[in-house]
Amino acid sequence: MNAHHDLSQLSDEELLQIRICSLPLKIEGTWLEDCVSELYRELAMRDIQFRPLCYLADEWLTPDHEPVIGIPFFLADPALIRLEKKMMLEAEGSNREWCMKLLRHEAGHAINYAYRLYRRAKWSRVFGPFSREYTDTYRFRPYSRSFVRHLENYYAQNHPDDDFAETFAVWLTPHLDWRKQYAGWNALKKLEYVDELMNEIKDKSPMVKRGKRYWHLASLKKTLKTYYRQKRWDYSEDFPDFHDSNLIKMFSLSVQGEKELLSATDVIQRYRRAILNNVSMWTGEKKYVIGDLLKKIALRCRELGLVVTDSESSAVLKISTYITALTMNYLYTGQFSSEK
Repeated sequence: MNAHHDLSQLSDEELLQIRICSLPLKIEGTWLEDCVSELYRELAMRDIQFRPLCYLADEWLTPDHEPVIGIPFFLADPALIRLEKKMMLEAEGSNREWCMKLLRHEAGHAINYAYRLYRRAKWSRVFGPFSREYTDTYRFRPYSRSFVRHLENYYAQNHPDDDFAETFAVWLTPHLDWRKQYAGWNALKKLEYVDELMNEIKDKSPMVKRGKRYWHLASLKKTLKTYYRQKRWDYSEDFPDFHDSNLIKMFSLSVQGEKELLSATDVIQRYRRAILNNVSMWTGEKKYVIGDLLKKIALRCRELGLVVTDSESSAVLKISTYITALTMNYLYTGQFSSEK
């Protein structure tokens, strides 16, 4: 592929046929270069010498123990940002504010590895053991004040390494009075420890100066079509149609001209409290998890125009059983689907 090919001139189908490693992309000369420069300025303002190398990868990442930052390749071109939004509903980090939040988080990982902070006994006491196994999913407590709130989905609760990275990101954010914002929170002790650490390492060279750039753009041989097929499967629960096949089995699609039937959404909302209480009681899951799931399913039933063709009691039994099965999957795997 011509290195100077204008991707905006290609159709989506033409883009999907291109191997990722063949895309004419780089950070230099794009809006990402400005974001990386801003990150470096923020580090310089704190007298931190380390400047993590940034490169284009398949997603936002800092490889384990490697003091480098991977930025998703699709952010380097407007046509690919548009394609990402079409295929995945959103493009993570596609505006400056969002991008900077993610860069600060990844910089926290990179600094942790560059200075080997995770090896310190106090680091483990404050954040937890770095050696704890990473998992694909995690369960969080939305009301906990032991963790800062920086990225969405309470990401600080994922792993001690992420707890540190999120705390660092809050500490680094310009014009943020974190002492005031987190006054009275247990998370304040973590912020104060990060402040202590950064004052100790400022003006010092990192112990690990270079890192391997895993999942670099040049190593991604798959086509965009294959990339999105896998990515959509991995994130299938985030798509509106995730429950469609099961909901259509439980209810029926309304047909114009038929006698007026009770909507599935109305039944769910009418018996919402009873379903919520019963599923929570028998599964032991927190009500906010079940409540969010019920809300999504009720909305999808409305979008599909689903109606109840049998008795209300039968419909409530079906939806209660379905919600219970999903909740049990989530309880033991962190995912609602049992097929992943």
